[in-house]
Amino acid sequence: MSKNDEMKKIRDEVLALNVSPLYSCRQTNHYYPVIGEGNHDAAIIFVGEAPGKTEAETGKPFCGAAGKFLTELVESIGLKREQVYITNIVKDRPPENRDPTPEEIKLYGPFLDRQIDIIKPRVIATLGRHSMGYIMKKFDLELELETISRIHGKIFESYHNDRPLSIITLYHPAAALYNGSMRDVLKKDFEILKKFV
Repeated sequence: MSKNDEMKKIRDEVLALNVSPLYSCRQTNHYYPVIGEGNHDAAIIFVGEAPGKTEAETGKPFCGAAGKFLTELVESIGLKREQVYITNIVKDRPPENRDPTPEEIKLYGPFLDRQIDIIKPRVIATLGRHSMGYIMKKFDLELELETISRIHGKIFESYHNDRPLSIITLYHPAAALYNGSMRDVLKKDFEILKKFV
């Protein structure tokens, strides 16, 4: 099966995921699940937490204000958005933009795991604390886990399918929308990705 076909299979399974507590919210609001977007052979995957309203209305990840800033950050390291892969752990929008629950993360996490298996990235850049927690635990880095304010902009080394994998912990781009000084922090943290470009 091609990578494209494998990704479509994930999309179809998420579309039919009526056991999700977010399924009825999706149906009621005529939202789309947000599977992910970008290069299926990307060296870098960006993993956020869950889609917001604009994302759920379009089915595209990071397409609102935080997404525009993410695109700017990606371009600041000499890449185009189409060259990376962008997704979230949770593929449906939690109501009122609340944080995803541990149950939702557990339910949707296996879809993200499969996306990582398909793409085989060299780098996973986590965006926000939920993504950071999930990815660090998945790749046996739980002992390194601290608050995001302490470990943002750091590289952690692990392995995936016997290949080296770097995990980079970043603030969520939305943080810069609420706190202007975070823009500079994120830009500085993104510099670390240049060594993988």
